[in-house]
Amino acid sequence: MSSQFDESPDHSGRWAKGAVIGLSAGLVLALAGDGYLLKRTNDTNQQIAQMQTDTQGQITKLGDATTELLQQRLKALDDEMTAAMKGASTTTTAALRRTQADALKQSQELSKQIQEQQQQVASQIGDLKEATTSVDSKVSAVSSDVGNVKTDVTAVKADIASTQSNLEKTTADLKRMNGDMGVMSGLIATNGKDLAALRELGERNYFEFDLSKKQAEKRIGNVTLKLKNADLKRNRYTMEVLADDKRVEKKDKTINEPVQIYVSGYRQPYEIVVNQVKKDSVVGYLSTPKVTLARQ
Repeated sequence: MSSQFDESPDHSGRWAKGAVIGLSAGLVLALAGDGYLLKRTNDTNQQIAQMQTDTQGQITKLGDATTELLQQRLKALDDEMTAAMKGASTTTTAALRRTQADALKQSQELSKQIQEQQQQVASQIGDLKEATTSVDSKVSAVSSDVGNVKTDVTAVKADIASTQSNLEKTTADLKRMNGDMGVMSGLIATNGKDLAALRELGERNYFEFDLSKKQAEKRIGNVTLKLKNADLKRNRYTMEVLADDKRVEKKDKTINEPVQIYVSGYRQPYEIVVNQVKKDSVVGYLSTPKVTLARQ
């Protein structure tokens, strides 16, 4: 018995034929697919090429536009710079002209000031010359006067020397004696000439007086004197002295006798000297020290 898998020759031939047909159909389909893929690939390549062409064209256009825009911008900038340089040049020229004008004006003003100062200096020089001439004239006059003064000074010196000599001679004749209080007095003047010599010495103050009994009292210097008695025959007198609110009687005094009294504020005593006794009056002077005591 034959197997169910056994095939007959007819059946094998159909199967082979069918297989060939199937393979042929597959091959055709494969070739068709390849053709389709090839066509698609060609189309795609063409599209890519077209896109590249378009893109390159756009890039070229964009580059041209950018270049043109840059050129326009550069031209605008160049125009602006040119205008700015022209403006700056104009401004600089104007500023330079103003500076030159100002400098010229200042130079003219300075020149004017210098001329005015020169005129002032010339005027001052003229005044100085006049003043110098005047001074020279005055100096000449003064020189002449100085010569005269020198002559006068020489004469005055001679007079002073003579006066000094006379004063020394006169003071040599003056006497010193003890006063009524036992204190050695200063130099005593017995007449007007002696008193003048004492004043020239300048050691004490001198106040002359002529005192009469008819007077109640008399202020001499800073003391008060009152004559109580005058004895012409004996050349004696009695006097009352008021000093520092104290009244002291100087009784029976002689002419040219220093009658002394102490006054507060002075180390040396006051001295009263009567040079002449008349009837009911006396003539003399009061001598007071110049140096006072220092306050304690």
